[in-house]
Amino acid sequence: MTILDVQQHKRERKKLVVVTAYDALFAGIVEQAGIRVILVGDSLGVVVQGKANTLSVTMEDMLYHTKLVAGAASRALVISDMPFMSYQVSTEDAVRNAGRLIQAGAAAVKLEGGAVMADRVKAMTSLGIPVVGHLGMTPQSVHALGGYKVQGKVDDQVSKLLDDARSLEAAGAFALVLEAIPAELARRVTQALSISTIGIGAGPHCDGQVLVLYDLLGLFDTFVPKFVKTYAHLKTDAIQALSRYKEEVEQGRFPSDSESYH
Repeated sequence: MTILDVQQHKRERKKLVVVTAYDALFAGIVEQAGIRVILVGDSLGVVVQGKANTLSVTMEDMLYHTKLVAGAASRALVISDMPFMSYQVSTEDAVRNAGRLIQAGAAAVKLEGGAVMADRVKAMTSLGIPVVGHLGMTPQSVHALGGYKVQGKVDDQVSKLLDDARSLEAAGAFALVLEAIPAELARRVTQALSISTIGIGAGPHCDGQVLVLYDLLGLFDTFVPKFVKTYAHLKTDAIQALSRYKEEVEQGRFPSDSESYH
């Protein structure tokens, strides 16, 4: 999968399927499932590091996990999140840190924010760094937004989000993540743009969908947003397996003769 393939999906009205991954094992599993776009999300701060939000994730964290995923993904397009404060301060910081993620193996980077970030996007894309935008509920602005709340429900938010989307497209972004916005607004944005929209809690009208791997596999259940559909219950399976292991060790049934060397 390449950037050009993503653009072709939009023209052919083929849905993009995107999922997060944070390590080599899961990157390989995602590819074996036939999924060809992987996001190394700063959501790792919550689902891997156990933090309350994504704000403490560092460039070093993202570089490390990007290297793991990119090293294992032989066919998927790997997109890496730019963490909080890696691009907000200056265009120079943004370009430098985006370049570091590309050197770590990402094919593209993703950043949050609308028209205010257009100069960053333009600077990156002019140097050959593909960029994905992110509008709606932007987790790095969780405090400014007053928590994890649906965005775009009032008229001024609607017009601003549409303007922001057009600004990011004009700056050179090749795709746009829309998070936690009304489905009708996502439809309007998708129709207004020539670039792909990727929804997460944005209804069925986007050009593609993304979910956090740990959410859809049922591994992370501390907080499950309305937009998550759980396709497996691996946390329950893991607890049951570990409980059986504990029981067999305590009762002397593991290891048995078949697990022993002679």
